[in-house]
Amino acid sequence: MLQFLLLSLLLLPAFGQTPPDYNDPYSPIFTDKPVYSWTDKMKITIISPSWNSDKHLINSIGETNEHPIKIATSENSLEPYRFTETDVNSGIFSAEVILTGFTHDADGDGDSDTTPRTSGNGPTSGFLEVDRDSAITISFEFADGVVLVESVPVSWNVGTINFIEDLFYLENSAVVRVVDVDMNLNPEALDNLPIQIFSDSDIAGIEVNAIETSESSGSFIATISLSQNSPSSGNRLYSLPGDEIFAKYDDHTIPKPYSKSDNLVIETIARVDSSISPIERIKNSPITFSDGLGNTLQSFSPNLQIQIVGTILNEHDFKQKFVYMFQVKNGENIIESLSWIQGEISSQQSLDVSQSWIPKKSGVYKIETFVWNSINDPTALSPSISTLINVE
Repeated sequence: MLQFLLLSLLLLPAFGQTPPDYNDPYSPIFTDKPVYSWTDKMKITIISPSWNSDKHLINSIGETNEHPIKIATSENSLEPYRFTETDVNSGIFSAEVILTGFTHDADGDGDSDTTPRTSGNGPTSGFLEVDRDSAITISFEFADGVVLVESVPVSWNVGTINFIEDLFYLENSAVVRVVDVDMNLNPEALDNLPIQIFSDSDIAGIEVNAIETSESSGSFIATISLSQNSPSSGNRLYSLPGDEIFAKYDDHTIPKPYSKSDNLVIETIARVDSSISPIERIKNSPITFSDGLGNTLQSFSPNLQIQIVGTILNEHDFKQKFVYMFQVKNGENIIESLSWIQGEISSQQSLDVSQSWIPKKSGVYKIETFVWNSINDPTALSPSISTLINVE
């Protein structure tokens, strides 16, 4: 009977750890990023076929004091930390650790935005406190007296902010994107980031929350509707065609040589316009002439004041800034008078604009009127109109 039992045991398959090769240890350590931010989630992989002790089970390594895995900064550590095999018989072991930063106000509101702590024993339960300029070291005692090590740095970054287009039409929404991995404060939830949006027509503007695009992306998106009839409120920004719109936020997590208490204003610019062609935005009617009392003039004499009257109409559903220009040329095509009126015309408003002129001598004169959006960067809002008069 004893002989039968011994024979049976010998015939059963046996599983056990392959003795590690002390002279040529193979167990490379990989991290999913070359550099980490202060509140990232670290994903660590160790390839170690020698520690695939049972080819039919999910094995683990690093959880014993005899052959520990240690994940540490210069001040905090997780040890021993358990890694588990990614699949049966893979010989590839993985674990995760969430970095918890240090006490710091990351958005400038006066409150700390982190919960620094160090705890956990793996494979996904670890939290590790890190400083702005830490280095994280992963060490694995592959065999007695044989320790394999990998190290990765931790650093803050300067964020970026951009509108997704350089030009937005009033009929559409403006979308702004912030990329700042340091503001991925919780890598297992969607974070948000306050940003300020304002325009030439509303310099006070609005503050909106940009929402992270995924749990650990560090990329934030805010969508703003553009209104030319309603005041700014919530995610709505008051702006007019031709405005520049601005987006900015304060980056309170910037790397050396800045100190931890420094911040940078990160900002960007885009332009707002209407899909209506500029030349069709204001209707410019032919000019009329009157004397100083408002009586219509049919004839013109030298040295008598003439009132040149123009009429413009805004047929669209938004206010418009304008410059109305009067230009008078003599028979030799020399400009004798140049003047302008600057203002704003409301939706569906008709507006009379006038300018006085006194011809010095007889002759034929060309009077031209122009409607532009501004003096410094003129864009025609309607076709120019010219009229000939004879001063006798």
